[in-house]
Amino acid sequence: MSATRLLVLGVVRMHGKAHGYLVRSELLSWGADEWAHIKFGSIYHALRQLAKEGLLTFTDIAGWPGRVDYEISPTGEEEFLRLLRDALRQGNNRPDMLGAAIVLLPSLRREEAIGLLKERIASLAAEHGGVADRVDETAGEQPDRAHVRELLGLWDHSAASQAAWAQGLIERLEAGAYVMYGENPAS
Repeated sequence: MSATRLLVLGVVRMHGKAHGYLVRSELLSWGADEWAHIKFGSIYHALRQLAKEGLLTFTDIAGWPGRVDYEISPTGEEEFLRLLRDALRQGNNRPDMLGAAIVLLPSLRREEAIGLLKERIASLAAEHGGVADRVDETAGEQPDRAHVRELLGLWDHSAASQAAWAQGLIERLEAGAYVMYGENPAS
């Protein structure tokens, strides 16, 4: 799963119609060049590839050589939502995927976002338990490599802190934080 793919689809979807420079500007305003390691060229490559796959449609702009406007297709909408849901529910994904899910969270209805975050907590709990077992195995079976427990301990700590963060976000969403898909921002 690619964070660039999810983010580019999300920005085009958010704007309705977008050209490469707009997508790039939006992603830079989110700091995605740092936390998702998105490069300038990868945005244009992603736009072309997504159009080639039929996830985006495009229109050449007359009188503006080289400018192409993109719109998300119905298939692109399905792919965007699938990627977003998977990135939010899976506890063991990469930080760039979680970051993409967070910045695109308002694309989901409140109840769905809460449900996916609960799935994430369950996934992290399963992961957390597995790490503890491996820590014990490593210490007992390979005493000369007992320091590997530190890496496993880091993963354990990370899973626990991510679960606590997700629970806090659930509580904020349940309390009405953020304007989510289908909600009126003025209410």
